[in-house]
Parts: sequence; structure tokens; C-alpha cells
Amino acid sequence: MSLDTTTAPQEQATDEEAAETGAAPVAEKAADAATAPAEEDAKPKRGRPKGAAARKTRTVELTLTVTGSADGDWQAELKHGSTWVARGLAISAAAVSRAAKELHGDLSTPIDEVINEAREQQKAKVAQLEAELEQAKQALAELDA
Repeated sequence: MSLDTTTAPQEQATDEEAAETGAAPVAEKAADAATAPAEEDAKPKRGRPKGAAARKTRTVELTLTVTGSADGDWQAELKHGSTWVARGLAISAAAVSRAAKELHGDLSTPIDEVINEAREQQKAKVAQLEAELEQAKQALAELDA
């Protein structure tokens, strides 16, 4: 007497019926059901994979402060975090204007307006000093005569 250990008699009957009807055997259906989730897992999922940490962008905090006076004197200060890198550096108005144009057009317009206003004030001051110089020369000439 031999025992068929691979399939039970009921399964053999089911396999024979399935072959006659053209349906897939129960074991094959179970195998197909087991591989279906594996195929779905093979598809790439949207978004970041679980467990993967987001990359942090390292930022550097630099603060550049440019100050100007009505006389046209400009100074720059640079701060890295809470540490001063440079303080009270004298810079020219032309350098400030060029730097503003390099950075962004929206920055250069108001800075150029301030520089032009300072230029006009300096021209007025030069004209006033030239008038005073002319008066002093005339007073000196009268004293010599």
C-alpha cells in the first residue's frame, strides 16, 4: 500500500475537476495570491521611504550691515552668528552702489537715491565754501591795499 504524501485524496479530486473545467487548481490560486502583494511592493512608492531621514541643509548666518551718513560716509560691519568679524570698515559710496547693483536691482534703486541726495548736499556745501573762500580772498585783498 502506498501513500501519496504530496496531495490528499480530496485535493486530487479537486485537481482533476479543475483540469476538466479549465479552472486553476487551488494550490496555484493560493500561490498567485501570495505573489500578488509582492508585485505591488515592487512598484516604487511615492514620497520619501519610511525610516529615511530628511537631509538637513546647513545654513550659515552672516549679517552684513552697511550704514551711511548724510555726509556720504559709509561703513560696513560683518557678523557671523553672534561673533563680530569686522566693525567700522570705511567704504566708498561707489563701492556701496556697485555692491547693491550686484546683489539685486531692488536694492540698488533706494541706495542710489540716498547716494545722489548726499552728492547734492556735498555739492551745495562745496558751493557755500567756495563763496566763503571768495569773500575771504576779497577781505584779504582789501587789507593788503
